[in-house]
Amino acid sequence: MRWHWLAGPTCCVSGSSCVVQGEWYSQCTPSGGTSPPPPSAPPPASGSSACLASADGFSSLNGGTTGGAGGTTVTVTNQSDLDKYASASGRHVIKVQGRITITPFGKEVRVSSDKTIVGIGSTGQIYQGAFHYRVVISETSAKTPKAALPFMGEHANDYRERLRWDSVRLLENGGDGLLILRKDTTFFTVSNNIFRNHDKAFGIGWTENVVARGTIHHNWFDRTNQRNPSADNLAQCHLYNNYVLGVTSYGHYARGSTNARVENVYFESCRNPLTKDSGAILNASGNIYQSCTGTVAANSGTAFQPRDYYSCTLTATADVPSHVKANAGPRASVCPS
Repeated sequence: MRWHWLAGPTCCVSGSSCVVQGEWYSQCTPSGGTSPPPPSAPPPASGSSACLASADGFSSLNGGTTGGAGGTTVTVTNQSDLDKYASASGRHVIKVQGRITITPFGKEVRVSSDKTIVGIGSTGQIYQGAFHYRVVISETSAKTPKAALPFMGEHANDYRERLRWDSVRLLENGGDGLLILRKDTTFFTVSNNIFRNHDKAFGIGWTENVVARGTIHHNWFDRTNQRNPSADNLAQCHLYNNYVLGVTSYGHYARGSTNARVENVYFESCRNPLTKDSGAILNASGNIYQSCTGTVAANSGTAFQPRDYYSCTLTATADVPSHVKANAGPRASVCPS
């Protein structure tokens, strides 16, 4: 198991850049200043560079999250091909073109290791189905009509899942949880997603172990009810620059023995925007609570420092709604072809 340890400021505010100098520390410098080049990232798969990006946060550690990079790139337009390549051995970058309707309703598409699934343009969509996976998923939509059969719109049921990156997706109208990370899923990053029109948005945990590490940033929780997210028994959970709008039960929730740092999150018209259990550790700073009611949990205990693990740049909290609205969810520019 390989670790990268970095020291310096936890994150840089807008107007500064986070850089790495030497092997063991990081620092912030004003934008436009002279700084050493950052470490080089693994090269993307040939012919798919426009549809791949480097993982950040905890998913960049422990060797990084590469998915199907360096493998075969395929384009799928139907469920048969999606099933075929998702379950195939070896590395694959799977591009989803248009809407693929999954049958029977609520079926889980099994995805093997070393896969990247990315939607082409803004219309790549998995409809009425779910993924069960240990891979990189980005730039797709997952939808199902309300009611009907119970199922998880996007979920992971693997035990001790590792190295996972979910980004730029729209998830809505599922039967249970839109995104579920279970039983020691670790080294994950969930970023630039939209969770919308649902009861249970995003749950993490279902374990007595306190070992998981995760980063959750620049997501839009849009009028969902609960699990926004619910983070249960995470050894380290870094939540920053999320836009939490109109939730009706609770917003960010540090459950069990979670150690959470919450930075520059914009909560608007939320009930109980920030909650914690008595055994959880919480450090919240720089957040905005606009027209919110109910609980805003107080800081308690000694929260971990993300700077000990990775570098990141914080968006100014007042700019979070506009930034997230412009960048979260499927976008044509991410994977144009």
